[in-house]
Amino acid sequence: MKKVYFFVVLTAFLFGTMEVALKLAGSEMDSFQLTFLRFMIGGLLLLPFAIVEMRKNHVRLVLKDFAYLLYVGILGIPLSMLFFQLGVMHSNAATASVLISINPLFTMLFAHFMTDEKLKKKNVIVLLFGLLGILFMIKPWDMQEGNTVLGIVLMLLAALFFGLYTVAGKISVQKMGIMAQTSISFILGSLVLLVVMLFMGRPVIDGIAENWAIVGYISIFVTGLGYFSYFTAIRLSDATTGSIAFFLKPAIAPFMAVIFLNESILWNTYVGIILILIGSWLNIREKRKEVRLHDGAHS
Repeated sequence: MKKVYFFVVLTAFLFGTMEVALKLAGSEMDSFQLTFLRFMIGGLLLLPFAIVEMRKNHVRLVLKDFAYLLYVGILGIPLSMLFFQLGVMHSNAATASVLISINPLFTMLFAHFMTDEKLKKKNVIVLLFGLLGILFMIKPWDMQEGNTVLGIVLMLLAALFFGLYTVAGKISVQKMGIMAQTSISFILGSLVLLVVMLFMGRPVIDGIAENWAIVGYISIFVTGLGYFSYFTAIRLSDATTGSIAFFLKPAIAPFMAVIFLNESILWNTYVGIILILIGSWLNIREKRKEVRLHDGAHS
């Protein structure tokens, strides 16, 4: 379990620095370009592990699998993560980090309609805590300086599409494995974004040399190592334990924003974080109960 908690904490730390790093890099580079680079590089870094995983599980992907991975990749990169990057640039990093962490709420809603995982009374309580947390984080009656309506809308769209990306991924992950699905969907989604960028005349490699350190950190550490450590935690335990990283992220990211961006954390931010953490904890607790019941039924 020491290994598991090491990878959970490493994931939480790397993901907790994400918004600050993206905001710093985004002030120097194009948002489309940054999203493309980090997920293309991250996907390629994960690819060797994905190939090992597929060989180990004797997985052979056919054209239909690649088409589905393209669909998953489009939900993840040109939609969710592009909205995420744009949202970070139009809101405070602390607010953005907490809002993206509510994606499991959207995952629950989509799973209710797209899979056999139906919403229960306990799920509704989790949703209410999450929605209250969002309300306090945004504080629409007196929005904090640095936050904008556009930024909030973009972050909520990012969380919504990431929830859809997660549910779509759950449908096919059993066949190809979590590492393979993530790596290939990242690469395919990034290629779609590249086509969009070329069509729009946006920069692809301009500015990389001048900003190589921050681009390297975001691509190699936050995206590549971050997702690798997340999946390693899942492989050594289970998905519920791995998701504790997202439970810790909203507690880490705002303090990173204070240290590196001189953002201020107001009372509503603390209330919002606490409410979303309660909702996340209740969600994780219920999932752990379900896992124990499932294991007990099959033992």
